[in-house]
Amino acid sequence: MVDGTSIYDLKPADRIELRRSKIGFLFQTFNLIPYLTALENTQVPLMIAGKNREEQEAIAQSTLERVGLGDRLHHKPSELSIGQQQRVALARTLANSPSMILADEPTGNLDPVTVDSVAGMLRELNDEGITIVMVTHDPRMAAHAGRVEKLVDGKIEAQAG
Repeated sequence: MVDGTSIYDLKPADRIELRRSKIGFLFQTFNLIPYLTALENTQVPLMIAGKNREEQEAIAQSTLERVGLGDRLHHKPSELSIGQQQRVALARTLANSPSMILADEPTGNLDPVTVDSVAGMLRELNDEGITIVMVTHDPRMAAHAGRVEKLVDGKIEAQAG
């Protein structure tokens, strides 16, 4: 169920629309397009959603500013630190204002200081009402969660939190 809608009851085209409009994806490997700038990478989901170029640029710029990259808009991934690349990936995730973010080891490639920064941003987003579903092996990230489920020997064990 996503926002009260069963994804299994939807036609394939409606599932695509639900994913596009309600779910953001944040990956360990960032999946940035290497020949696009931070601004252009953040515009990709907006372009797919059918927004015009001016809207794309305005939303992408404000989202990048929100994650602290307003001064790196025109830099390509190879010109950014690993932490900055992850923040571009987070901005791209936030561009369409998802109600849920699915995060797969979002800090797996980051140094401890950047881990804390990304964890703080995800906590802030959750406090704003965005559901964060995250898979992690990092206890520092799990410590930020409002609820933790632990997988042991193929079974889910509820954890305090």
